[in-house]
Amino acid sequence: MCSYKFKKQGGGGVVVDISSQSLSHINGRPVLQPYNNSQKKNNTCNFKISPPPISPKIKKVNVLNTSNETPKIPKSSPPISPKIKSPIKKVKNDSSFMIVEVAGSIAAARREQVANMQVQRKQRIAHYGRTNSAKFNANAAAVDSITSREAKRCSFITPNSDPIYIAYHDEEWGVPLHDDNLLFELLVLTVAQVGSDWTSVLKRRQDFRDAFSGFDAEIVAKYNEKKINSTSIEYGIELSQVRGVVDNSKRILEMKKQFGSFHKYLWGFVSNKPIKTQYKACNKIPVKTSKSETMSKDMVKKGFRYVGPTIIHSFMQAVGLTNDHIITCPRHVQCAPQKPIAM
Repeated sequence: MCSYKFKKQGGGGVVVDISSQSLSHINGRPVLQPYNNSQKKNNTCNFKISPPPISPKIKKVNVLNTSNETPKIPKSSPPISPKIKSPIKKVKNDSSFMIVEVAGSIAAARREQVANMQVQRKQRIAHYGRTNSAKFNANAAAVDSITSREAKRCSFITPNSDPIYIAYHDEEWGVPLHDDNLLFELLVLTVAQVGSDWTSVLKRRQDFRDAFSGFDAEIVAKYNEKKINSTSIEYGIELSQVRGVVDNSKRILEMKKQFGSFHKYLWGFVSNKPIKTQYKACNKIPVKTSKSETMSKDMVKKGFRYVGPTIIHSFMQAVGLTNDHIITCPRHVQCAPQKPIAM
């Protein structure tokens, strides 16, 4: 057996008296050797247990304190806890503290990322403008209507469309007409494009003008059978179609006598004001309407030929009796007069 006692000494040290026959083990556990590395003859030893090493920056504190007083640690000493120091430092500025992130910390990296994003946003705004601004949207719409005209035309105009067809759409199709010769011409061309296409007919437009004397109804109405046959052979126009043009020229002369002009007769069906539609896509535009059916029936009664509802609706679109440009097409607004046309 071994007995030991603690005795308090000045300076905070402790003296331990150990008495045992075997000093190497106590209850099967190794113990410290005597402080002076020597053993007395009576098998007792006295040695001091030194306190743990103290950092030079921290003042010496009593290891054992039997008093009720709590040892005080100087404010200048760092925390004894082995916890990792916070990456945030407080810098005193006047009477307030400003938090500054240490370089390499997560907060500092995030702040740098946000700063870079703000710089990039300012650069985009400087280049493109504010996309959510009403003023920007108005300016963008005006620019798009000029610079991106091809992208907003009626969808039957494609990048592969023939330039002559594009020019016809941009300059003629849907423009209100009041010239009798032009109305007569477009009526003939509308009939000719049935079973063909507008591009082919427009490329032969000059041949039609030459064949029918500039679409002067008074001259064409005088074509005899010989002239009709020679015109069909010379210009490659079907004989029945040539005869139909001659018959229609005679009906136009009758409209001039009855209404004063051919255009007054036609524009009377729409009260002298183009029909303004609001189609968003060309596939929504019908091939005929109730108005074209009404016109077709009346023209058939008056002796016109090749004037079915579908042909008449296409004719109405061509001469501006109806404005069937889709609403995104720049020509939709340009072909729509705000007031009725004076006849």
